[in-house]
Amino acid sequence: MELSNLSNTPGARQRRKRVGRGCGSGMGKTSTKGQKGQASRKGHKHKLGFEGGQMPLVRRLPKRGFNNARFNAKALAVNLRDLEKSFESGAEVTIETLAKAGFSDNKAPKVKICATGELTKKLSVKGVPCSAAAKAKIEAAGGTVA
Repeated sequence: MELSNLSNTPGARQRRKRVGRGCGSGMGKTSTKGQKGQASRKGHKHKLGFEGGQMPLVRRLPKRGFNNARFNAKALAVNLRDLEKSFESGAEVTIETLAKAGFSDNKAPKVKICATGELTKKLSVKGVPCSAAAKAKIEAAGGTVA
């Protein structure tokens, strides 16, 4: 087999249908666009679900159920390497001190300390949830988690 012998399988490449080129094209008078109406006109485009001005099916059906997505806020992850950079040894880590350090917003105080990175400073963590690995690393560095 050589590159000069390669060819497409039959039916893999089809010519574009050239519509609107007269009756001799085989597509007839309306050029495959059917009869009258918006879809047969030039520049015909409409959005998904458009029903010609009639109230669309999506809006005719009632809304059902409850979606908790607006209220289910995820916790912001703060890594140990970030605490290492931002806090001095012996400092107390709370939601307020994390907000002052620029990690979270008091309006959305959900924060969780994760174990990414190393910690060498002795920190006292109060009122902030920690992963089990992060708690072990904090306590191994001489800190406390309450």
